[in-house]
Amino acid sequence: MTTTAPTPITPAATEFPLAFQLTPSTDARAVLEREAILADPGFGKHFTDHMVQIEWTLDKGWHNAEVLPYGKISLDPAASVFHYAQEIFEGLKAYRHADGAIYTFRPEMNAARLQRSAVRLALPELSTVDFIESLKQLIAVDGSWVPDAAETSLYLRPFEMATESFLGVRAAQKVGFYVIASPAGAYFSGGVSPVNIWLSTEFNRAGRGGMGAAKTGGNYASSLLPQELAYTKGCAQVLFLDAQEGKYLEELGGMNLFLVYKDGTLVTPESDSILAGITRDSIMQLARDRGHDVELRKVSIEEWKAGSASGDIVEVFACGTAAVITPVAQLRAEDFTLGEADAPAGELTMSLRQELTDIQYGRLPDRHGWLTRLDA
Repeated sequence: MTTTAPTPITPAATEFPLAFQLTPSTDARAVLEREAILADPGFGKHFTDHMVQIEWTLDKGWHNAEVLPYGKISLDPAASVFHYAQEIFEGLKAYRHADGAIYTFRPEMNAARLQRSAVRLALPELSTVDFIESLKQLIAVDGSWVPDAAETSLYLRPFEMATESFLGVRAAQKVGFYVIASPAGAYFSGGVSPVNIWLSTEFNRAGRGGMGAAKTGGNYASSLLPQELAYTKGCAQVLFLDAQEGKYLEELGGMNLFLVYKDGTLVTPESDSILAGITRDSIMQLARDRGHDVELRKVSIEEWKAGSASGDIVEVFACGTAAVITPVAQLRAEDFTLGEADAPAGELTMSLRQELTDIQYGRLPDRHGWLTRLDA
């Protein structure tokens, strides 16, 4: 295999915001069909009528910004993404408020995280301005896809991948950025229910110096096999430990974790192998606003065991974009179990979840300036 000297990838943020061209879909769903989908959207099963596409090349930077009909992406079989996994993505939601306006939540943090992921995978960085504008441009034509039922939203999936046809091992010199959108129903259709999680001791999500802090598909691919094992153990999610010592908590397959102590302190694991969750950061702020101490630090599985045995740890929850906050009832492992399978959701857990979703849906004031209107 040919190995080529690397070509430096410089941040290709445009000097001026990109101008988007619109090609309306000639096959958009009729109103009745769209309404039927929105009545029971599920998650990630249906997609809106349009998508965003922006091209990047080494010589021209970001260009050809388009909103075009949702459809297949044509790639050469030699495209670098297929062979060297140069791919990153984000996930955020659009919420319809009571007055009909459409907002999203802290998109500048998603843009910054995408930029950090891009640096780690030797991909070009899209500017924050263009990232947010791409969301606004898609909502401008597909805003009717944002549902208005309780706890529903339009899930936005920006992603970036290497599209150059070249088999040498180097950073791609041709890249595509895209945004697709999918209506999402309430994550807990029957009400929020605590889940059981499985402790993986055989597999790791990411290693020291690896890509754990980047939001890239490979990290999620590595979690799929242990996730399947978790299902066989009656668990909804899998929890990983650090790869170096195998004793510190990291994160679930797609969520961050919090332990709540009886003195009100919230503790969440810190590691350079953990994805910096935007929901996690928001929860830490809301907890501090209430006067709680919040600790972002290494947390060992032994600390959890001891806290569970002594009663010092009174609540455990996971958090992420899709579910927001999920109470954890029980941690199961091959040789021990922590918690009770029928444990109720914690009071603080549910209170923080309510406050955060109330801000996202406009039911509480946005005192931190977290909301960005997309349809204005």
